[in-house]
Amino acid sequence: MIKRFGYDFTRGRQDKTHHPFTTKFSIGDVRITTRVNKHDLREALFATMHEAGHAVYEQGVSPDFEGTPLAQGTSAGVHESQSRLWENVVGRSRPVWEHLYPRLQAIFLDQLGGVSLDAFYRAINKVERSLIRVEADEVTYNLHIMVRFNLELDLLEGRLPVRDLPEAWRTRYHAHLGVTPPDSRDGAMQDVHWFAGRIGGMFQGYTLGNILAAQFYDCAVRARPEVPGELAVGEFGTLRTWLTEQIYRHGRKFTMAELVERITGGPLRIEPYVAYLRRKYGELYQL
Repeated sequence: MIKRFGYDFTRGRQDKTHHPFTTKFSIGDVRITTRVNKHDLREALFATMHEAGHAVYEQGVSPDFEGTPLAQGTSAGVHESQSRLWENVVGRSRPVWEHLYPRLQAIFLDQLGGVSLDAFYRAINKVERSLIRVEADEVTYNLHIMVRFNLELDLLEGRLPVRDLPEAWRTRYHAHLGVTPPDSRDGAMQDVHWFAGRIGGMFQGYTLGNILAAQFYDCAVRARPEVPGELAVGEFGTLRTWLTEQIYRHGRKFTMAELVERITGGPLRIEPYVAYLRRKYGELYQL
């Protein structure tokens, strides 16, 4: 899948980890990691797509920027727009699986041979309460970000001592998602993004990324109307080329606001994202 997306294994590699991440040593060396659950294909499949979105972005930066501060993505929000676009807008879409599902069935014949495309599509887009952010569906995902963002603000502004974070996490997860983690491994320690100098302070980037992914994809389809049809036959080159021209090659030359203005003709807008969720999940759940 990620080779089809455009991830270049001659300039990267893939390994296993507990919490998936992407790391970059240069434009010519961008590596990804993936979590594998032997009993649930979705974890490895969609985590790989997500990290490949980050990596394709970094591999797409203009080589002219190598060795300069411009040789990286614009911001956490723009970066997440690409990981969430490839993972969800593309990777969890029905047209893509109408083409690729027979190949997946052939690989996992015992598990999926008797499972219809409709059942598979509903399963990879099921809306449900969950403990783990990276496994959350698109509808509830931003609730996970809301909890983290508000807790981090409380920590940074002195309202919440660090020692009280695990209990505060359990309380807010119960209040906002209706679930309670059994331990800190599946609670406050499941993410590595807590603010710590150069690391962290990025939770809001995931929600910004969700919003931008829908906005950018809308612009891509308007500019290249053939994109949806190509996705339905397993072709991703036109979409990737458009994203490279509009986003990837520029590296960090523009701020997020400047980049959004250049691509969309206006500021960040939530309407395309809300319309995307309503359309997709309205059809799935007949709302």
